[in-house]
Amino acid sequence: MPFTPRLAAPVVALALSACAMAPQARSPAPAPAPAPATGPATAAAPAVGVADPHGIAEADLERLAGLLGDGRLSSVQLTQAYLDRIAALDDAGPTLNAVIELNPDALLEAERLDGERKAGTLRGPLHGIPVLIKDNIDATPMVNSAGSLALAAHRPKTDAPLVAALRAAGAVILGKTNLSEWANFRSTHSISGWSARGRLTRNPYALDRSACGSSSGTGAAIAASLAAVGVGTETDGSILCPAAMNGLVGLKPSVGLISRAGIIPISASQDTPGPMTRSVADAARLLGVLAAADAGGDPAAQAAAQHRLADYTRALDPNALKGARIGFLHESGVGYQRELNASLERAIATLREAGATVIEVEIATAGQWDEAEYEVLLYEFKDGLQRYLRDSGAPLRDLDEVIAFNRAHADEELGYFGQEHFERAAQRGPLTDARYRQAAAKARRLAGPEGIDATLKRHKLDALVAPTTGPSFIVDPINGDHFKGAGYGAAAVAGYPSLTVPMGNAQGLPLGLAFLGPKWSEAKLLGYGYAFEQLTRARIAPRYLPSVSMEPVRAP
Repeated sequence: MPFTPRLAAPVVALALSACAMAPQARSPAPAPAPAPATGPATAAAPAVGVADPHGIAEADLERLAGLLGDGRLSSVQLTQAYLDRIAALDDAGPTLNAVIELNPDALLEAERLDGERKAGTLRGPLHGIPVLIKDNIDATPMVNSAGSLALAAHRPKTDAPLVAALRAAGAVILGKTNLSEWANFRSTHSISGWSARGRLTRNPYALDRSACGSSSGTGAAIAASLAAVGVGTETDGSILCPAAMNGLVGLKPSVGLISRAGIIPISASQDTPGPMTRSVADAARLLGVLAAADAGGDPAAQAAAQHRLADYTRALDPNALKGARIGFLHESGVGYQRELNASLERAIATLREAGATVIEVEIATAGQWDEAEYEVLLYEFKDGLQRYLRDSGAPLRDLDEVIAFNRAHADEELGYFGQEHFERAAQRGPLTDARYRQAAAKARRLAGPEGIDATLKRHKLDALVAPTTGPSFIVDPINGDHFKGAGYGAAAVAGYPSLTVPMGNAQGLPLGLAFLGPKWSEAKLLGYGYAFEQLTRARIAPRYLPSVSMEPVRAP
């Protein structure tokens, strides 16, 4: 789970990381695949003629359920089709490096689900549909490593509650996705999308550009239709940023709406899993499944029980924006970029045409929580990681051992950037420290009650919008990420929901519009995002270009 750099704070992007290094072979697949290519991203050629006999590229959950339901496709065939795409696009071709490990039982799971369907039993809305999950979520029989070689042999004995919920709904767990190592909470100069275990995830729109982080692998994989839908995690930007830069819908729910048990943590205050999909409707469908997960000992998830909805698709109203009052956060910290500003102008015009009142506003406390947030993350990372390592039976016992492992394997782990966050976190004490408690109260207050809540109340607003982030930046293994800012930070620190929806592109690089609301407003945001999506249809499919084209790219 991750987070993005603040312009004036000592905080880095827990949502970013990337670097042009040769890919590393993943665990054995259930189907043979070509050996991965080894050149830098800029040397890769566009994918040409990728076979798609079943028409699964860009297919949504409704279409796939229809194909399975009327017998035109079996789950085994669908699973194999995604495995073939992974072989063609992830291992060979553009070499996206989005999938870090395949589930060796995926085809067996699909076969079992086909048998249940034949017998007249359907588990739920995802019956027979392959899903990819991020490599910081426990899922048997696979490794859970956060991309680190320190946990490359760590195989948890049980599924995280959200994985159990996916399986209960009929999903095939296809595999795990790469990420910014340790969800981008390791170094002040990290490279989004890079991990020592999985190497660099490449952006399928332009292979020399960042896929953002930390859920970079999920973003690139779902953009490239390597699975139907995917699950990412976020601390501050790690769903929203890679979703926006990979042309996806990404939903960061209110903290606690989905269980965090069985997930390698950063922050108990801010961490949450969430859907990453190619449409708002699919995000709503996936959210319903994930929110049904057992709390799994997560106090925040237990407290959220009364706020969960059984069916988030009921919020998908094409007229949801009619009569809504929306605040546009003009000073979002993203900065000026010509195509981004043009897309924003069109987006605001669309909101108004849909019947919304849009006014420019600002969060008076914006940026004032930065130092407090960072202090909270340092304390909570140490506490949460050590609990996870102990409870999951991991091969390392505490943060000090992880730091020592990285130093002992510096060539593989520390060749591109260090572990400054780890070293600072290791110096922090328990969560009973007054320093921690004061920082936690300050960050939540400034971002939540005195931030988003105060802004909504002052202007009588239903939600806020802002550019999710800027266009994807070029991968730089020397200087690290060139991150320009983001519009989602307040929601992340407050623990409130945020949703990004494609709104345009800059020379073929996707741009997203972020919707922010008060706690537990997921359904309302999904409704606004759906209405906006239906009017704009701004998502474009990736073309796997070596670099940005000089010719303009327009949505169909």
